[in-house]
Amino acid sequence: MIRGALLIALAALLWATTGIVAKFLFTGTELQAVTLGFLRLVVALPFFFTLMRREQQALARSSAPLPKLTRKALVPLVALGFFQAVYQGSYLLAVDMTGAGIATLIALCLAPVLVAIMAAPLLGEKPGLVTVLALAAAIAGTAMLVVSDMDSAGRLRLGGILVAVLAAFVYAGFTLTSRHTSTGTPVFTTAFICFSTAALILLPAVAAIGGFKGLHTLGIGQWLMVAYIGIVPTCLGYVSFFSGMKTTPATLSSIIVTLEPLFVALLAWMILGEELGVIGIAGALILTAAVIVASRSSAGNRADTA
Repeated sequence: MIRGALLIALAALLWATTGIVAKFLFTGTELQAVTLGFLRLVVALPFFFTLMRREQQALARSSAPLPKLTRKALVPLVALGFFQAVYQGSYLLAVDMTGAGIATLIALCLAPVLVAIMAAPLLGEKPGLVTVLALAAAIAGTAMLVVSDMDSAGRLRLGGILVAVLAAFVYAGFTLTSRHTSTGTPVFTTAFICFSTAALILLPAVAAIGGFKGLHTLGIGQWLMVAYIGIVPTCLGYVSFFSGMKTTPATLSSIIVTLEPLFVALLAWMILGEELGVIGIAGALILTAAVIVASRSSAGNRADTA
């Protein structure tokens, strides 16, 4: 189990580098957030296609029946792709409009708490008092981060903060959809269809906003950064996460994943010079604690209804 936990922690660290590298790209080029989200998926797709093929071959060798991709099975996968597309665009846009640290803390820490609350009307998972208190703490932590960002930036970057909140709601929708649907589709087949759908959705969006025009400002170094985001945090990060999930309990996994926004905040401070300040650090800790409590409470609710 220790190896699995370390693999999940590694995945969180790799994912955390996405916002840092993206901030460098947005600062030094005219690359738009939606365009980067699309390019990230395009780079990752061949890798996930290869993993999908290997997964299907392994199932064939084991004589296990290959799940059929019926319309009933494809609909939720396409829905996941839609959520993935909107999340890619909104999260990276939030990073561009604010900072890597605050955007990630809001988008990723607020999402699990929203899942715990929204699971009540959508999935019949009744939230307890602890979950409600976790939501209140998450809102308080987010407010403290906003105050801290105002102090460091000298102004209220409301647009970027609202986009980060949107990313949190979208990520919550992605989580709830994946939890609600159990199609039996293998992991990497699901990932490939989801990412393919997201790329197809983002393509016309990038074209509509003229997002490809900024590509001429990318030098070799910037293209390597794009490739890094598509390969390391996306491909290697997800493989590390899924490998770790095989031997790690779901509740522990959800808690370890909360390291990602903390990793981002630390890297943003070390590399980008983004400072949260005392209020921001307190808000980040409150948000993280709220996520852990909400994750444990949500897992307990699912166990009780199973």
